[in-house]
Amino acid sequence: MRVKQLSFFGVGIMMGCALLGATSFNAAAGDSKSNHPRQQVIVPQEDRFTPFALTIHVGEVVEWVNNDTDDHTVVSDDVFNTTGPTALDRLLPGTDSNPSHQPGTLRLRFRHPGTFVYYCRFHSHLDADHQPVAPGPDGGIQDTNGNFGTPMMGTITVLSDDD
Repeated sequence: MRVKQLSFFGVGIMMGCALLGATSFNAAAGDSKSNHPRQQVIVPQEDRFTPFALTIHVGEVVEWVNNDTDDHTVVSDDVFNTTGPTALDRLLPGTDSNPSHQPGTLRLRFRHPGTFVYYCRFHSHLDADHQPVAPGPDGGIQDTNGNFGTPMMGTITVLSDDD
């Protein structure tokens, strides 16, 4: 009888430790309780990302928040992108696109050091020679003179934990 009680007690301790371990893992995986803070890039009620340049550490999450009424996008420029993810092209809905008029958001966790260059595909962006070029194949916002507006870009430098 005593062996059965000890076995039951041992199983209970092992299950308790397993649950505690799972809880600790889930808390670390969540953005709000992670050891790495969340940084924000805001699209104010105008066509720009602010801040333009952001420096973070590996493992941190960047959240884009679109407070503008217009939709914008976050598109990675794979020529300059050394952090991944590659071929990123995400819509960042404006407040007019959401029924509750809430800002659109996008969250990305950066797992590799390097540089992440991004732009809005609805606006012109700068090429490798820092010259404005028209938006990609999906078109963009164009005025009657054929101008695609001010480039709307940003860059994130991701440092290793050692930096």
